[in-house]
Amino acid sequence: MLYSNTIYIKIYENRIYIRNIDDRQEIELSASLPFSTERLLIGNFTRAKALLIKGIKIVMGKKFHPPAIVMHPIEKIDGGLSQVEERVLEDLAVVAGGQKVCVWVGHELTDNEVLLQL
Repeated sequence: MLYSNTIYIKIYENRIYIRNIDDRQEIELSASLPFSTERLLIGNFTRAKALLIKGIKIVMGKKFHPPAIVMHPIEKIDGGLSQVEERVLEDLAVVAGGQKVCVWVGHELTDNEVLLQL
């Protein structure tokens, strides 16, 4: 199913890249207060949520339809994600307004590959 708003989010240590696939708007934001810890990519959920919401609002502009979101952790994924880490990424996307959420671990996706994940 194709969604009217599709967002691709790459998460790095204390940094988030967000791309609106539909209109090609993108932004990269660095956390002023860290959300990553020594062991976890998302160690502070509240800080990560605030940064993610800020970025999504920027790339969505005045659109108000909830987006479909592909969450892609880039760092701190050695050995794959635990069930808890995957759940944190899903919940983070949902509280940021995601209508449908997919967590992807692997190579960086093209716009077409993002659309195929949903």
